[in-house]
Amino acid sequence: MNNHMVTRSLAAVCGVGLLASLAACGDNTAAPESTSATKDGVASLTGEYAGAGASSQQTAVEAWIEGFRSQAPNATVAYNPSGSGAGVSTFLTGSTVWAGSDKALSTEEIEQSKSVCASGTAFDVPVYVSPIAVAFNLDGISTAGKHVNMDAATIAKVFNGEITRWNDPAITEQNPGLDLPNLTITVVHRSDKSGTTLNFVSYLKDVAPSAWPHDLSENWPNEVGQGAKGTSGVVSTIKQANGTIGYADFSQVGDLGTIAVKVGDDYTPISADAASKVIADSPVDTSVDGDNRIVIDINHKTAATGAYPIVLVSYDIVCPAYKESNDATFAKAWLTYVTSAEGQKAAQDAAGTAPLPSNLTGKITASIDQIKVG
Repeated sequence: MNNHMVTRSLAAVCGVGLLASLAACGDNTAAPESTSATKDGVASLTGEYAGAGASSQQTAVEAWIEGFRSQAPNATVAYNPSGSGAGVSTFLTGSTVWAGSDKALSTEEIEQSKSVCASGTAFDVPVYVSPIAVAFNLDGISTAGKHVNMDAATIAKVFNGEITRWNDPAITEQNPGLDLPNLTITVVHRSDKSGTTLNFVSYLKDVAPSAWPHDLSENWPNEVGQGAKGTSGVVSTIKQANGTIGYADFSQVGDLGTIAVKVGDDYTPISADAASKVIADSPVDTSVDGDNRIVIDINHKTAATGAYPIVLVSYDIVCPAYKESNDATFAKAWLTYVTSAEGQKAAQDAAGTAPLPSNLTGKITASIDQIKVG
């Protein structure tokens, strides 16, 4: 086993903080182009391979790691759900093989990746599609499995501190027949740099710009409410008190209540199927810098029937060439598996994600094929 690889992997997983699952990793058997030689190369792979990044991906990554187990029993993969910003920063130091991020790479990050990749620049491909829940804890409502209806402007005003009580007319008028209490709304938001935050506020900025005046950022932009680290931190904080509301990847909200979001004249409850309708109605952004990148320009203003518009697309970020040959073999195998039908089903079963749209799969495979192995 390569000592550099072991040291780097352990440092990436243990040094950042929270340790994710450890298990054996696997190969790219789902790729139609795979040859027996390629498969044999992955099956004989040894070493430790670390990734870090989006906490939204944590449940799915645990399932993907387990799915890899039978493919390369002598290799070990670990993932630290440290958050999108931290994960990308760690990747750009060369401490991890890949990063998970709910935000596409910036032009500056693309440039920085030249020092990490053996040649070319890092690229991002979608691996995970999930709705972002606007989740709440409200006795008698969330505990009864009921939704609360809100349009984009109302959600924006709640999170901007302009609507502060659950029985505000702006909320009650959208929820006839629902007995909303005269109770203070406590907003919970991410305290760390977060791609989930960016995706959430992008929806508010696109659909209700007059109610959300803040610039787009991975950092929470105002002083409203209480911050919590990571997806699990937000969910845990919401669960601790009556009257709380926050945003989190749907896969981790459990039995919390969720907001049904207005699209057109209707309110759409959150679901993976409703999220997939938005992605199917969203174009690939062809204006991004760098090669091999597949970045989705989410159509938050969709009018598609049954669509849920607050969605995140989470990416895996890799190099087209690595300084360590085993890293390239692993990265290609990892991406091929997680974007395959098998990998996507594993994520759906574990995390309730939406599958990658069929109109993207060919593009994704073509990008992954650009990773130089051997």
